[in-house]
Amino acid sequence: MSARRVKPDLCISVDVEADGPIPGPYSMLSLGAAVAGRLDGDGFTAADPTRLTFYRELRPISDGFVPEALAVSGLDRDRLLREGLDPALALAQFSRWVGEVSGDARPVMCAYPASFDWTFLYWYLIRFTGRSPFGHSGCLDMKTLYAAKAGLPLRAVAKRTMPAHLLPTRPHTHHALDDAVEQAELFANLMAWRGPGSRG
Repeated sequence: MSARRVKPDLCISVDVEADGPIPGPYSMLSLGAAVAGRLDGDGFTAADPTRLTFYRELRPISDGFVPEALAVSGLDRDRLLREGLDPALALAQFSRWVGEVSGDARPVMCAYPASFDWTFLYWYLIRFTGRSPFGHSGCLDMKTLYAAKAGLPLRAVAKRTMPAHLLPTRPHTHHALDDAVEQAELFANLMAWRGPGSRG
């Protein structure tokens, strides 16, 4: 099949803030997402990551939490127990938003690194909505993308090892929407990068 006839991907940067290392015993407290761009047979077209976004704060699903993990986000767990959205409602809203922004494209979740955010996102989607708009494997890890383009072992990769021109100009705040937008900028830079020795 011609690459130009393959259904395009809509790349959606996702960031999750949680109060522990795994879903179930611990909770996803906030979910942020930003459309990073579209990938089709003609290549990647970056989007303005501030234009199409999603953000919700969720009610915790268990009593357990790791104080150090909770401190990272700065979210008030007691407030979320009172005011956070029911996870079923939040994830239904997220799935609907993904469908709306994707249109004729297949949605692909991307994150840096994707392993943590995907674990929480996929578990919550299946647990509370019964399905994932990304399927069971529609995620792309930016750390792996950089390692492959740079020709480096995955364990050698950290943001501090990346060329400065690839790094986002926006700060990493540990607010899920801020970080989803920041990661969308990183993703666009990585998609445009041709590898070591290149500035584009």
